[in-house]
Amino acid sequence: MSDARDEPSGLDAHCARILAEHGCASLSLAVARGDELVLTRAYGFADTAARRPATPETVYGLASVTKAFTATAVQLAAADGVLDLDSPVPAGPARAGAVTGAEAPEMPTARQLLCHRGGFPTYYDFHYDARRDPGPLPIDCDRYRALRRRPGAGFEYSNLGYRELGRLLEAATGRSLGDLLHERIAEPLGLTGFHFGPAPANPTPASPTPGSPTTGRPAVDGVAGRYTVDGRAYDLCHTNHPAAGAGWATAGDVALFARNVSSLLGSAAADPYDDALPINDRLGYGLGRIVSYGPGPEVHSHGGGMGGVAAMMVDVPEHELSVAVLTNSTGKGARDAVLDLLMAHLVPGFDRELVSPVTEFERPMALAEGAWAGAIDTAEGSVPLSVAVTAGQQVRLRLGDLPPVTVPATATDRCALRAVAPLQLPTADARLNSPSLGLELRLRDGDLTGRAIAFKNGDREGRLGSFLPHDCTLSPA
Repeated sequence: MSDARDEPSGLDAHCARILAEHGCASLSLAVARGDELVLTRAYGFADTAARRPATPETVYGLASVTKAFTATAVQLAAADGVLDLDSPVPAGPARAGAVTGAEAPEMPTARQLLCHRGGFPTYYDFHYDARRDPGPLPIDCDRYRALRRRPGAGFEYSNLGYRELGRLLEAATGRSLGDLLHERIAEPLGLTGFHFGPAPANPTPASPTPGSPTTGRPAVDGVAGRYTVDGRAYDLCHTNHPAAGAGWATAGDVALFARNVSSLLGSAAADPYDDALPINDRLGYGLGRIVSYGPGPEVHSHGGGMGGVAAMMVDVPEHELSVAVLTNSTGKGARDAVLDLLMAHLVPGFDRELVSPVTEFERPMALAEGAWAGAIDTAEGSVPLSVAVTAGQQVRLRLGDLPPVTVPATATDRCALRAVAPLQLPTADARLNSPSLGLELRLRDGDLTGRAIAFKNGDREGRLGSFLPHDCTLSPA
């Protein structure tokens, strides 16, 4: 289905070229105006081995676009009176020395968690297993879920915060999160391909309510496999934070959800602009959506990325339209190029920075040459770390008994030192699939303090790894 005013000239040729340029297996796109899908297209192969073409009814992983669905379910539960957005959510103790202020640590509220201001760190864990239920996952995320800053003190994008929201919903309603998302969102809006979990086995259409926006839409057409940037297939991905990223849907489902969620919420709908607290001078993060500030039409959006997934949802209320672009590759290049193509046609002057929540900007490191020594705190004990700041914006790092390495270093408005090195923490969690070490350290009372992250930078070798934050403190040596 399409409407000439909503389809850029040469769309098919442009999308075929974009897939080839970025080595992306397939993509699906949709544009909605009001209750109607006015443009749907799909290109490439949903399954490269079987040469199964993608169609507009193919289901894709959503990654973090799932957060917008979880946030909507939280707001619906609040409207029903089963939870209070502004009551404390039990969330575990703060790490010693991590939360500023002399008072006892506060607990975050659901509203703060929705806006990524609950005090939890950035974190993700990905585990690959072909079994739908592999049993207990090898990483215990409770080792990383303690608060690192006072709730409400600042923005930090956190899957752990949305994990707590999913647990809160299930405790408050006595229902599984998957059932809630289907019954309260997918079925009323007629989202025929929506699924929640590691993967939809055989997705079947939801049962639309009479008169719903998608009554009469075709059934879904299989599931898009997920692929690395160089084309290797992923097994099922299991995580400890499904509320943050375990959604699946067609592009049409996502576009219709973005356009019609306010009608679903009714009088309970919050104005995303009013609830969005700034994360930079152009963007804020509200209740499950990024909101733009400044000149031009207001834009509400959410992106998603993980192993074999790059997704984007954009809604422009002033134009009464929404756009969804879903791809099944870890690389975001094809997704972004198609989004640019569509938005340049639909909303002239659109700037992709309006959907890209950059929270920190790099600058040259200002630390004087010198040596620092201390440790990284892990669940298995402290690991010695020494850092020598050298000439030319570089640092020489020695982790435990590993040979030292020299790498470039930068800074941000928040961090005095930021660096990434090919060093693996000697912990069981890091050894699973997190071979790199990232440092984000600030100057505080004469010490360098902050976090050391065990992670994997991309998936050109193996599969995308986890992102595991640890406290780190270094003193002048």
